[in-house]
Amino acid sequence: MPLLHVITSFESIRSSGRLNALAKRVKPLLLSTLMLGYCAVALPAATLERLGLDDLIGKSTLIVRGKILNSFTAASGPVIYTHYRIQPSETLKGTANVVVEIQVPGGTAGNLRQTFAGVPQFQTGDEYVFFLWTGKSGSTQVLGLTQGLFSVAAGGAKDPLTTRPASHEVMLDHGTGKQVKDQTLTMHLSELRARIQLSAAGAAK
Repeated sequence: MPLLHVITSFESIRSSGRLNALAKRVKPLLLSTLMLGYCAVALPAATLERLGLDDLIGKSTLIVRGKILNSFTAASGPVIYTHYRIQPSETLKGTANVVVEIQVPGGTAGNLRQTFAGVPQFQTGDEYVFFLWTGKSGSTQVLGLTQGLFSVAAGGAKDPLTTRPASHEVMLDHGTGKQVKDQTLTMHLSELRARIQLSAAGAAK
């Protein structure tokens, strides 16, 4: 998976001793499971490979338009994950279930709160085109953190605008490894749909 993100904050509501112990345990875990791209760490920001639209389309295992239904948090070892359930209204790549569940690192469980740099947060009812990636473990997450999210403009338009804001995280060019600036992408849903279909057709040849 072509991205890297790092944990930036641990908060223990009761005990700073637990906090220090947890941080020591989580750091090697993140290095072995989450750092799947560039071996560079920048705090408090995340360091990401910049993904263009064609990259997102090609690397995604599933692309859906949908709304956030609800969420819950659960700990997996020392890491807390927030799980969001999406109700797809349109599948643009892959095969989607009636409800798609994604997970992002961070959240609150019991007396512990964890936050990670660059990780998106959602509210019930938010509508996006989600570029998703499912790993060998079976867990599904947004590709490239916020890079894999195009918000769908509210208002019920037949062909709404979709927007992916420029990320404020540190971005590296895949070819050169140099730091680059991300750019906001805005297009109508019909154009985004056509780009996905064209890319998929080219990949099938």
